[in-house]
Amino acid sequence: MPTKIHPTAIVESTAELGADVEIGPFAYVGDGVRLGAGTRLHHHASVEGNTQLGEACEVFPYANIGGKTQDLKYKGGNPGVRIGARNVFREYFTIHAATNDGDFTTVGNDNTFLAYGHIAHDCVLGSHIVTSNSVMLAGHVIIDDHVVIGGGGGVHQFCRVGAHAMLSAMAKLVQDLPPFFIADGTPAVVRAYNKVGLERRGYTAEQLERVRQIYRVLYREKLNRTQALDKLRAHPSADTPEFKWVLDFAAKSERGIAPGPV
Repeated sequence: MPTKIHPTAIVESTAELGADVEIGPFAYVGDGVRLGAGTRLHHHASVEGNTQLGEACEVFPYANIGGKTQDLKYKGGNPGVRIGARNVFREYFTIHAATNDGDFTTVGNDNTFLAYGHIAHDCVLGSHIVTSNSVMLAGHVIIDDHVVIGGGGGVHQFCRVGAHAMLSAMAKLVQDLPPFFIADGTPAVVRAYNKVGLERRGYTAEQLERVRQIYRVLYREKLNRTQALDKLRAHPSADTPEFKWVLDFAAKSERGIAPGPV
């Protein structure tokens, strides 16, 4: 169907709208914004700044996409937001532009962000992520693919959450959460590996067993972090994708990986 713009919506003259875009009542599309084909803004939704949304995104009422960074180090310029295809932003969700000129807050494809959540400046999010209501991501956070974050979960600035990991409701993550694991608590500690989530994504029994072995070495054998990583590197399965994923994640960690329960 053709692009549909409600008479009460405001679409600035330099905005670029793809085919079949729908702009609801009292919605706002700012100067320079680009909306991909099939994207829909519900009533009172707003997209502004140097922001691009891919195809078939959906922005629900009172969400704000592309607002100015809250970072007090902002010195001007034209930072922005880059968002892929088929993302859903529910009511009152906010995502802010990067801080420095030419930088972007980025989001991949096929993500679902529930109400009242926030993605701060300079975050980098992958694809197939689900965040529940009131999730808060501070600046420069990295969220890899297939992550789930429960309601009210918070992630400290510069932390990273690895692929297929889960952060429980009301948890506060202050260190990096490796792939495959579930963290809970304030501050969050690793409690288990994400067996159910991995099964749902088609992981085989052999793959699950390798993840279980990684979890035991890191969190159940009472080794310090250096000893545990050395043991993983020497493990017979060290060349498998699961082991390589975790070892590479640990090698790149800047805040240290989240501990297990004391």
